[in-house]
Amino acid sequence: MAQIPQLRLSDGQQIPQIGFGTWALKGEVATQAVTRALEVGYRHLDMATLYDNEVEIGRALAASAIPRDELFLTGKVFHDDMAPDAARRALETTLADLGVDHLDLYLIHSPSVKRHGDAYIWCWEALQRFQAEGLVTSIGVSNFTDDHIAALRGATPVVNQIELHPTFSQPRLRAQMRARKIAVVSYSPLGQADDLTNQVVQEIAEASGRTPAQVVLRWHVQHGLVAIPRSSHPQRIAENLDIFDFELSREQLGLIDSMDESERS
Repeated sequence: MAQIPQLRLSDGQQIPQIGFGTWALKGEVATQAVTRALEVGYRHLDMATLYDNEVEIGRALAASAIPRDELFLTGKVFHDDMAPDAARRALETTLADLGVDHLDLYLIHSPSVKRHGDAYIWCWEALQRFQAEGLVTSIGVSNFTDDHIAALRGATPVVNQIELHPTFSQPRLRAQMRARKIAVVSYSPLGQADDLTNQVVQEIAEASGRTPAQVVLRWHVQHGLVAIPRSSHPQRIAENLDIFDFELSREQLGLIDSMDESERS
C-alpha cells in the first residue's frame, strides 16, 4: 500500500498530499468508487454538501472498518448555508450522513459575494466556533481570492482549495497563499483530463513509463500542493495513487510549468 506524504498545515495538523475527490459521483457509483479508493490506500476523502452523496460515502466508510484516526475527511459548507444556524445544520447533517463525530477539515465552498455579499465572513466565524467545539479539527476556504481571505476575522484559514492544473496553474494566487502560510489544495488537478492530451505531458509520460495522469499528479506533489483527483474507474483510481516511486526532473517540472495559459477546465 502506498505511503502517502503528508503536508503540515499551519495549525500543526498533517494532510495527505493526495486525496480522493467525490464530486459528481452519485448513488452506488459513489459507494463503489470510495470503497475502491480506500482499498488501494487513499485515506483522504474530499467531500461537500453540494455533491449530494455523503450518505453513500458513509456506507463505504462503515463497510471499510478503517479506524477513524487513519482517515482525513474534508467537508464543505455550500454558500446557500452560510448563515451561522444554517451552517451548523449543514455540518450536523454531514456528520450524521457520514457516520462520524468530527471532520478533519471543513471549508467554505465559495465566498459567493455576488449572491450573498459578506455572508462568508459571518460563516467563517461560525466555522471557528465549530472548531472550538471539536466538531472540526481544521478550517479553511475554497475558491477564495487573497482579498476575500484578507476580509476574514479571527483565525487564518489553513487551506484554500482552488482549481489548479498545468494549463491553469494560478502562480500569483499560489504565491499569495504561500506568503500567508496557507496550503493550496488543487481541485480538477488534471484539468478534467484536458491537460493529459498536451504534448508536453504525453512526451514526459512516455519517457517516464508512466501515465499522463501520474505525471501531472506528480507535478502537483513536487510543487508542495495537495491534489484531489477523481475517477470512478477502478484501475485509474489505483494508478492515480501510484506516484510515489518516481520523480520528475527539474527540466520536466519546468516544461509542465510552461504549459500555463490561465485556462480554466
